[in-house]
Amino acid sequence: MQLTQRLLFHFFIGLLLFAVVPATAWSQAKFTISGTISDRASGEALIGATVQELTSKKGATTNTFGFYSLTLPAQDSVIISVSYVGYKPLLYKTRLRENTSLNLSLDEASVLGEVEIVAERYERIEERAQMSRIDIPIEQIKNIPALLGEKDVLRALQLLPGVSGGGEGQSGLYVRGGGPDQNLILLDGVPVYNASHLFGFFSVFNADAIKDVSLVKGGFPARYGGRLSSVIEINMKEGNENEFHGEGSIGIVASKMTLEGPLKKGRSSFIVSGRRTYIDLLARPLIKAGFRSAGDGSDGVAGYFFDDVNAKVNYRLSDKDRLYLSYYGGSDEFYLRLSEEDKSNSVVRYKDKFNSELGWGNRTAALRWNHIFTPKLFANTTVTYSRYRFNTGFGAESQSFDVQGKLEESSLFDLKYFSGINDWAAKVDFDFIPNPTHYVRFGASAILHTFQPGKFTSLISTVAPNDTFNLKTDFIEPDIKATEFALYAEDDWKITDRLRVNTGLHFSGFAPSGKAYFSLQPRFNARYLFDRGYSVKAGFSTMQQYIHLLTNESIGLPTDLWLPSTNKIKPQRSWQAALGLAKTLRQSYELSVEVFYKEMDNVIAFNEGASAFQFQGWENRVSQGKGTAYGAEFFIQKKKGKFSGWVGYTLSWAWRQFDNINYGERYPYKFDRRHDFEITGAYKLNKRVSFAATWVYATGNAVTFPSSIYLTPSPNNDFFGQEFFSQTEHTPQRNNFRMPSYHRLDFGVDFTKKKKRYERTWSLGAYNGYSRANPFFLFRDTETVINPDGSTTSRAVLKKAALFPIIPYINWSFKF
Repeated sequence: MQLTQRLLFHFFIGLLLFAVVPATAWSQAKFTISGTISDRASGEALIGATVQELTSKKGATTNTFGFYSLTLPAQDSVIISVSYVGYKPLLYKTRLRENTSLNLSLDEASVLGEVEIVAERYERIEERAQMSRIDIPIEQIKNIPALLGEKDVLRALQLLPGVSGGGEGQSGLYVRGGGPDQNLILLDGVPVYNASHLFGFFSVFNADAIKDVSLVKGGFPARYGGRLSSVIEINMKEGNENEFHGEGSIGIVASKMTLEGPLKKGRSSFIVSGRRTYIDLLARPLIKAGFRSAGDGSDGVAGYFFDDVNAKVNYRLSDKDRLYLSYYGGSDEFYLRLSEEDKSNSVVRYKDKFNSELGWGNRTAALRWNHIFTPKLFANTTVTYSRYRFNTGFGAESQSFDVQGKLEESSLFDLKYFSGINDWAAKVDFDFIPNPTHYVRFGASAILHTFQPGKFTSLISTVAPNDTFNLKTDFIEPDIKATEFALYAEDDWKITDRLRVNTGLHFSGFAPSGKAYFSLQPRFNARYLFDRGYSVKAGFSTMQQYIHLLTNESIGLPTDLWLPSTNKIKPQRSWQAALGLAKTLRQSYELSVEVFYKEMDNVIAFNEGASAFQFQGWENRVSQGKGTAYGAEFFIQKKKGKFSGWVGYTLSWAWRQFDNINYGERYPYKFDRRHDFEITGAYKLNKRVSFAATWVYATGNAVTFPSSIYLTPSPNNDFFGQEFFSQTEHTPQRNNFRMPSYHRLDFGVDFTKKKKRYERTWSLGAYNGYSRANPFFLFRDTETVINPDGSTTSRAVLKKAALFPIIPYINWSFKF
């Protein structure tokens, strides 16, 4: 431990010297051009735009807030080229005899005018040191046909190599053999703990409010930590600071509306977006009529809905300071309320009531302050809040009356369950760009977790003329508080034109009551550029995760519990190595091929026979073991032009091993899929018509089924001389059987027309276009077989239950 602390101390002292001493030397006869790059129409910052000086070919890229810094020798004339995918490149000529602040804006390029933008210069995939990172333009996500027409960010990520979905219709993510708890999902820098609506069929992210999406599945830079398998960064739009705009849509299951505009033109803007399903409202009259038509005095209502709201405001205090305030709130609600009464001679003789509810939701908020200390030093300070809640309950009440209508007896039963997690966090991140060959990032963060493992209450009450009975039971696991902190430093260093590395350290700690954990995690990425534009990349990273998700590995139910590492439950750890090849083909196609190997320690799973519905002693219901994943991924992507899309293929293996599960033997992870193939494409025929389609194929999930059934004598097998036997199942190992392969075709077409005051689009399409009966789950059944002699016998068979046939959709959307 002392050695680790000394290494960390010397590393940060070295970084400080590196940041301060060279700054003086480099300042001699050199000056810095810095500023922001934005969209001219909206004022939105452009992330990852390239700024390059044409003579020296030295360049820089913008950060998450559009900031760049480029230090060059003093010159009377320099020509700066600015480019970004999908935008017209910009050339700017200036004199460099002092540090210069230069904020520039780009115009969006017409998709049909692809020939106009072939000369743009942006950081190509083979030039980046980081590997295993994929960026998807939000417009490309919106083009993907989706279930019931609801454009979905997480379902789009399922179409990428190395990423598996949980199953038919679900939006869960399983990245390179990891579990759903091993994904750090950040919305404007705030962790989102449950990213699903409708039990996993839709994600909580409204695509109309999103600016960009990126996935990192390996080769993690030092600034990331806290999860083992992936980081998903989702940034909200900032709002148009020049003009008022809006967009919305009406679909089969939901409608949404987004409004944005300036609060103070050129200085402050806002955006607010809302979405709600309404099937419960449309179906309510039919449901009530159905109950009443029974004619037995029953009445009732049932329904389900989800809603979410995104909001963000920002204000430019000065050329060096800017504030952002963002909020997300979403919830799911299922309800069932029934009542029944019996009347005899117009007198009510009894009343029965039943109600059930199920609800869960997220709340997140972030306050950010950007400050430019010097042309080379940019800082972002953030305070965040994140909350996840789950509650369920049901109750029943019965009353009986005598012939005069006087209450004789009543009984009441009520059951409620609640769990959740709260986070308060603060962090500061610095970007220091001393010269074009170094990009240094360093920072610190702290999170105060409050885990609420579960509160279970029940009430049984009976009131009779001569007796009263009340029984209230509480099973309450106390809240658990823990503090998590992290320090990091990394440098993206262009050593030569061919060799570039990104290296750093991430130091983290976790302090629940009575125990403290610490971890020093080295990170390394490198690329070597060969002739003809090919590059070879390598990456190595170690990660540590202090919080755990108790899940039953079935459908992504919101009853899953987030819980901390404790004295008994250790943090999860992993290391991952990857090697890859990258190249940009014909200016537009990004090609990457990667192989990876990952080992995980202290992964968590329920013991045999245990589940999330046992309300106490969770530490005794789980085991910790090892996980291994390895494989190869192929990916080719086209982001711009009349045709865009990608093709991905994954060949992989994923294993788990626990001492107390499967006799201690290694077994396939449930989402171990040997082959995973995805192809998605969109084609813009003209300004009015565009087409899109997606086809996916995946090896079936691993499931557990007995391999044989045999009869054993019953303990009491002597009943009037008759011998009895009972069936016993034999299961050789966990996940010993494969579900049938999964494949599906989705397609859609958009018809767009510009009106005088707005633009409207009709979207038509279908999910599961050829109605493939993909298995949702398997079950055992018996069937009768006719023998050649005419006799019949029964045999056990496996059958599959399919969830979705072909599902057409229609959607009307508008912009103004």
